Amino acid sequence: MNTKKITVVLLLVLVAAAFFLGIGAYRTRVQTEQAEQVRSEQARLVRMHSPVLGAQRAPVTIVEFFDPACEACRAFYPYVKRLLAQYPDDVRLVIRYAPLHEGSDEVVKLLEAARLQDKYQAVLEAVLASQPAWADHAKPNPALAFKAAEQAGLDIERAAQDVQRPELQAIVAQDVEDLQALKVNKTPTFFVNGRTLPSFGPEQLSALVAEEVAKLKK
Repeated sequence: MNTKKITVVLLLVLVAAAFFLGIGAYRTRVQTEQAEQVRSEQARLVRMHSPVLGAQRAPVTIVEFFDPACEACRAFYPYVKRLLAQYPDDVRLVIRYAPLHEGSDEVVKLLEAARLQDKYQAVLEAVLASQPAWADHAKPNPALAFKAAEQAGLDIERAAQDVQRPELQAIVAQDVEDLQALKVNKTPTFFVNGRTLPSFGPEQLSALVAEEVAKLKK
């Protein structure tokens, strides 16, 4: 390889390195800003209306900003469910809604209607299982989510009436206000006892939960 080619290769390597360093610095800055925002807005993490899975008074709280149409939320659900099973007395999941995709707000209200019938988790899992059918981002079809909910045992006629209730719309509006205030712009976004994940991934979530649980044993 001649000197000119070597120079070009070195320049390309330097440009690539600068690019990835820039991305890393940007992500770090965004995470730091969000962590600072969460510290100043702790009351926005959990609301009285928020659905809770797991032990209601568990000392470790996972808050998940969740969109039922989000593929990553669907992929994460088994990991989160496993954590609840691993720490049945110590960990709870608080779900906050982040209806960022078209049609998601309708499915969020369906989930809340299911909660009124004490069928929240069953309908949540049915909605996630059927997500590929109803959550086409180009042309979502929430009616298929309603059908899946009915198959999971939901009284769909009652639910169709309940989704019109203004208090369900108020829940969606409050969660959207909170996610904006906390600078949440993607789903799923997790906080564990108010702490942000150091980076995105199920292993990182598991490690942060384990760290918070370990504090209880000291």
